[in-house]
Amino acid sequence: MESPYLIILALMAIVLLVGVTGGVVYLTLADWRDRRRREDETRELKRSTAKRR
Repeated sequence: MESPYLIILALMAIVLLVGVTGGVVYLTLADWRDRRRREDETRELKRSTAKRR
């Protein structure tokens, strides 16, 4: 029979793995979104300064 401590440790490991994976996915998507926003702002700034000339 398996020890209840091993079951608890295995469940905790799975929960932590899912949590860390979710955090990495969130940070990756947030970085992608912010990079895209900065690139859009840079393009818009270049367009607006080109129109003034």
